[in-house]
Amino acid sequence: MKQRRGSIGAAVVALALLCTAVDASGADDRPPTNFVKTSGTAFTLDGAPFYVAGVNNHYLTFGSRQEILRVLDDAVAMGANVVRTFLQPVIGSLDGSNPTIWDWRGGSDASSLRVGGTYLLYWDPVTGVMAINGGPDGMEKVDFLLAEIGKRNLKLILAFLDFWDYTGGAQQMRAWYGSTDKSTFFFEDPRTKADYRRWVEHVVGRINSITGLAYRDDPAIMAWELMNEGNAAPESLRLGWSAEMSAYIKSLDPNHLVGSGHAGFLDRMADLAVPGLDFGTWHGYPLYYTLSVGQFDRIIGEFCRLGARAGKPVLLEEFGYARSNPNAADAYARWLDTSSRDPDCAGWLVWRLVSLQDSGHYPVDLHDQFDIRNDGSPIWEALRAAAVRKRHAANGISPTSTGRETP
Repeated sequence: MKQRRGSIGAAVVALALLCTAVDASGADDRPPTNFVKTSGTAFTLDGAPFYVAGVNNHYLTFGSRQEILRVLDDAVAMGANVVRTFLQPVIGSLDGSNPTIWDWRGGSDASSLRVGGTYLLYWDPVTGVMAINGGPDGMEKVDFLLAEIGKRNLKLILAFLDFWDYTGGAQQMRAWYGSTDKSTFFFEDPRTKADYRRWVEHVVGRINSITGLAYRDDPAIMAWELMNEGNAAPESLRLGWSAEMSAYIKSLDPNHLVGSGHAGFLDRMADLAVPGLDFGTWHGYPLYYTLSVGQFDRIIGEFCRLGARAGKPVLLEEFGYARSNPNAADAYARWLDTSSRDPDCAGWLVWRLVSLQDSGHYPVDLHDQFDIRNDGSPIWEALRAAAVRKRHAANGISPTSTGRETP
């Protein structure tokens, strides 16, 4: 296995070096300011340490404006400095001739995937190619999100796609071409690869209708991610695709960091070997891997050590523990304390922050119960204390013992 992993890594490096020769004529040569960078295993902002204490939310690109604002305001209230989401939804054709593979018209609220007619990518049956919706029920919603992120001095990690079909994602894009292969087709077919490149080029170069900034020039974006949990198979295909596409993104946008967005747990972040990826990501859920609180705590340090060996920051980018567990608040506090004390750990983003829906109620999560709410619960207070304490420590501020300082 070691010999095979080494050969894959060598091939990835070679491919990445080849891809960096892509024409960079679209890149902006102005000197970047206020963009998050990396220094060894740490992130930096304007030369100072930037420890990530953040949240995920899945409906920021299709919720109502008020739902978006509530999430961002709750992120600020928690003391978070980074928010992560994905560019979605993706549908078939508007006339139904190319079917949408998920329930586009369903969902009881934004959290349960009621998208309210929003779509970013769709199939145009007249031209027979992918089309992009740049209007108020499309990319203008992302414009609004970015403008509001910037107002709150937050940073955004933005994945170009979701791998899963909950709101279409890569699975809808391979379905445009009649494929049922969920793991390989999207990452190797010339048509879907061309669609992905065109989508990346559009997003990176888009001029925000509110701020007037091109996305590639917007410091509110901390990093691009190739895809949320892009589970291509075999591994060699995933690593090769990641090398190719990360190099392509960097040829268009030298300002922003690039990550994979991969879950990274089972393969122990194999994509750290990809030169075009600036940091490592892993998604950790004790429930899925039958891990105790203590076992998961020890794994946090192991993943940060992998980043140290690669000389790159590592983010615990998704993690969650059921609210119904009586020890949930203590578990979160323990894990975040472990991360904050380890100099090789660059930060965390909890899955997932949800806020009041337009109905006036919090969404109901009876399945995984990972939802985090601004409800004053012990879980909320544990996350808030950890976020504020570590951010203040990074800035040389001595917090009080309660961790309740204003962010």
